[in-house]
Amino acid sequence: MTANNPLLDFSDLPRFDAIRPEHVTPAITELLAENRALLARLEAAPATWGDFAAPFFDGNERLTRAWGIVGHLHAVMDVPAWREAYNAMLPEVTRFFAELGQNQHLFAQFKALKAGPEFAGLSVAQRRIIDNEIRDFRLSGAELPEAAKPRFQAIQEDLAGLQAKFSENLLDATNAFAEIVTDEAELAGIPDDAVETARAAAEKAGVAGWKFTLHMPSYLPVMQYAESRRLREKLYRGYATRAAEFHDMGGKPEWDNMPLIRRILELRAEEAGHLGYGNFAEVSLVPKMAESPADVLAFLRELAVKSKPFAERDVAELREFAAVSQGLTLLEPWDIGWVSEKLKQDRYSFSDEEVRQYFPEHKVLAGLFHVVETLFGVRIRPDSAPAWHEDVRFFRIDNADGSLLGQFYLDLYARETKRGGAWMDDAVTRRLTPVGIQTPVAYLTCNFSRPVGGKPALFTHDEVITLFHETGHGLHHLLTRVDELGVSGIHGVEWDAVELPSQFMENFCWEWEVLSNMTSHVVSGAPLPRALYDRMVAAKNFQCGMQTVRQLEFSLFDLLLHSDFEPAGQKGVIDLIEEIRREVAVIFPPPWHRFPNSFSHIFSGGYAAGYYSYKWAEVLSADAFAAFEEERRDDSVLNPATGSRFRDEILAVGGSRPALESFKAFRGRAPSVDALLRHNGMILA
Repeated sequence: MTANNPLLDFSDLPRFDAIRPEHVTPAITELLAENRALLARLEAAPATWGDFAAPFFDGNERLTRAWGIVGHLHAVMDVPAWREAYNAMLPEVTRFFAELGQNQHLFAQFKALKAGPEFAGLSVAQRRIIDNEIRDFRLSGAELPEAAKPRFQAIQEDLAGLQAKFSENLLDATNAFAEIVTDEAELAGIPDDAVETARAAAEKAGVAGWKFTLHMPSYLPVMQYAESRRLREKLYRGYATRAAEFHDMGGKPEWDNMPLIRRILELRAEEAGHLGYGNFAEVSLVPKMAESPADVLAFLRELAVKSKPFAERDVAELREFAAVSQGLTLLEPWDIGWVSEKLKQDRYSFSDEEVRQYFPEHKVLAGLFHVVETLFGVRIRPDSAPAWHEDVRFFRIDNADGSLLGQFYLDLYARETKRGGAWMDDAVTRRLTPVGIQTPVAYLTCNFSRPVGGKPALFTHDEVITLFHETGHGLHHLLTRVDELGVSGIHGVEWDAVELPSQFMENFCWEWEVLSNMTSHVVSGAPLPRALYDRMVAAKNFQCGMQTVRQLEFSLFDLLLHSDFEPAGQKGVIDLIEEIRREVAVIFPPPWHRFPNSFSHIFSGGYAAGYYSYKWAEVLSADAFAAFEEERRDDSVLNPATGSRFRDEILAVGGSRPALESFKAFRGRAPSVDALLRHNGMILA
């Protein structure tokens, strides 16, 4: 099978029309064997870039590309066959990289290369890669005593399996819940297309009525618009107890993620101890901009002090409005989204649903591409390639002269077999090969509502912001000019700086010149009225204090969980988050809320002891966007000169130099928190 295995074809784009679950085990097994043989040869090779480092990275790239395809399909096509294929090889792949990270001979080769006469003559990118590799070997346990290495390797394998299981449990629990509404009166307030989607879902399930689920396109309209308090409470309870010990919402005992959380924390703490660190947060911060957990804690708490007064004001206004206008003397958690929408409509005279009618998919994409093309001097055009689902679209990005820069897949709509959330991942990374430049390819994945009732897909303004965000990540990967794999695109970028381009792009979603050219009412075709835009801007920082302290709650929970928490101690995970809420929160969920059980960012994603990165990078992104505000040309933030500088100093350099150096090269100084506070309306008098 291996001779014709499409997973082993690296000549062009992934062959998604041919790749099947049965290809995974033979392809990955063959690549693992190839790599092991290569590494054995490299252990004795001369410690030079050409003889050792270049073939080392070339060999690993084939394996990581193939396994990346498998991981991607597991995330977007999580059917039993793909789940089984992924999980069958996950231990083997994890074991290989654990062995690689502990290989004393390869570690010695990189150290010899750094100490040798060739090092000074290597490029900046190559020198940074070598430094990163030495750091990563140390973090992988290469310096551990031989007797300790098997246990360290077993930790990595166990963690990989637990993290995959966490994600699968969450998806299964999300899919298991359904609320069938048979009384049409309970649909009052819910937007028509959400009702139509629920009707179609019920019909597909073979039941009468309307089927609502916990997937965002179904869940959010109910929580925001449904007049039925019973329906809001039912969905809130289902969402809040996903993958938890409660089984009255369709869950199963084996989907409870709390035992996995405890075990993940124990293993991370053990890993940190083996490496000589006091806790896992210290390990996590080694490759990041922040220098210590204490620095991050101080940063988060400073933001909390500055934002909590605004959050307290927000919630006081919400409670007063709920009591006076809605007759709700007790504001329950499942009321908050609904009352907030009522308050926003009352105060600013518009609803999110009204705005949504102006954002059909084709206009949003055209407007997004116009921003990218204007700022960065590129062209985005439709392209063709095999994909994993009929909904997926494919595009190419060209230089002004028509030469290919990169390509990307765009998978916008929610599906039951698709992991929740939105993300960018790399399919192919730019590098220089013997036959020329290998152009980068990215996946941009979202979970938006699909077209319904013969209309185009309509996006909320928040979803437009999400799309711009993920595109920012994609640009970071696709517009790199670095030719060395290890620091090309997003590779080698400090995790707490990787959100800079994505959060930066969000700012353009608030500019009139951008929105006026990317909107068209789904019925009339009219662009977004200026008066409605002005009300949107006036409402931009609506409940910003509440939203900020909520993010700080998550960030502090993550950091303290990995730095000052004993997994086997008397204080439980829920105890910790409740303790943090008493410090920073203004909204307190019911005691049965199980947020940690669905916190996939830190338990199955890459954000463990790193969730603070969103706020950390937001300081950088707000300050970077301030340069576009300061350098408006003809009253336009779409200044190609500023955009070219951002591309040159931030996007193009990838991870080839420290993120702080890149920021300073663009901005001419160190970052300041002032722009973030100003953008969020939280400048204290």
